[in-house]
Amino acid sequence: MTASVLVVDDMETNRRLLQAKLEAKYYTVFMAPDGPHALEAAAQHQPDMILLDVMMPGMDGYEVCRRLKSNLTTRHIPVVMLTALTDRDDRLRGLEAGADDFLSKPVDDFGLFARLEALMRYNMVANELRTREAIGAEEEYLTDFEQEMLEKPASVLVIDQNNLQARRVAKALSAVGHTTATWMDAQETGIRFEDIDIVVIALSGQRHDALKLCAHLRALKESRDFSIIVTCEHDDQKDGLEALRIGASDLIMMPLDALELQARVRTQTRRKRFVDILRRRVDRGLELSVIDHLTGLYNRRYMLERLQLWMQRSGVSEQPVSIVSFDIDHFKAVNDKYGHEAGDLVLQSFAARLRTNIRPQDIACRPGGEEFLLIMPDTREELAEIGAERIREAIAAEPFHIEREAADIKVTVSAGIATYNGEGGLLADFLHQADQALYRAKQNGRNRIETKAA
Repeated sequence: MTASVLVVDDMETNRRLLQAKLEAKYYTVFMAPDGPHALEAAAQHQPDMILLDVMMPGMDGYEVCRRLKSNLTTRHIPVVMLTALTDRDDRLRGLEAGADDFLSKPVDDFGLFARLEALMRYNMVANELRTREAIGAEEEYLTDFEQEMLEKPASVLVIDQNNLQARRVAKALSAVGHTTATWMDAQETGIRFEDIDIVVIALSGQRHDALKLCAHLRALKESRDFSIIVTCEHDDQKDGLEALRIGASDLIMMPLDALELQARVRTQTRRKRFVDILRRRVDRGLELSVIDHLTGLYNRRYMLERLQLWMQRSGVSEQPVSIVSFDIDHFKAVNDKYGHEAGDLVLQSFAARLRTNIRPQDIACRPGGEEFLLIMPDTREELAEIGAERIREAIAAEPFHIEREAADIKVTVSAGIATYNGEGGLLADFLHQADQALYRAKQNGRNRIETKAA
């Protein structure tokens, strides 16, 4: 997995050394000697990752990181801070500035690439979703609900066979509002994977293979969206870096510092929630592309795509497909008398009644206005006529109550049926046959069903 990396360090020898290591692994490398040049290069090149030295003259790494994360065009880029400082307060200061991870100097090759790979997995998912999501999901555009979701405390599962240590971790996270459970607690109360945001897994001193557990969780469909944080002793650092390589999101060295643990869980929670927001937006966008926003039925675009598909299948399977074209009788009179808002409520009520009177395999659509169309796969004309008649009776049986107008509006529907038997013909011709049958139903008195045969 390769990408583009911006290396920021005031020492040219350090920049060149990192450049050589990264290019040997086929990364594309950009370089900057100081903070102002780093900000300019990040905005210009939009790298996938930034390796940022902490101790630089003038603008230090903390300030550079804060400015990167406050800029809409660069805030999504993961930042790994490089530091010779080992003090816990320095790490916390970096996390508070928005850093995604830390590496200690001199940089270990295995640690460098393991952490880059872990961050790249997140970045690839986020960038793919951001590309699909037309309006973007920068925080400037987050709704109040999305912003609340981003800041909401996490649900955390702690897996450590040392139950005393597991409870210490759970207590530290509960203290800042997270919902926590140890593996022993979960065995007693049960666990729902879909409710979990973060899993904290201890690697050291375990009787089970904790690395295999990490890989297993990443492979399971139910748990692959977790953020996984692993903890390990310094003697087991190699296992921790291997955990990053196989799917863990972050690594914390023992002994655990409560404030660093809380900061890293907060970072991972926001990262997971941001991806969740993007996924919801993409899913919603896909839904809106095929769903009529007023009635919740499929729109004209989806109707044409599915109908073309069923016509093709009919040609292969020799099973007929029927369509029923519905039109609400005298709908203009409803709008004229009660107003367009009442008319919309009638359309919504009609769609709801339509849905309750069709088979699971039938596809209900609203191509526009007061027109509706039902696709009935593997259905002969006579069966389609029976189904259409059932719907017509259901619509006419009971008036639609419009509470705002305190009115009960009597509605009837006319319908035309056409059936395709897989013997050539165009989609437009098939729809025209149903429309012609609908026209005859209206000509013959409305509130009735007609087939394509004259």
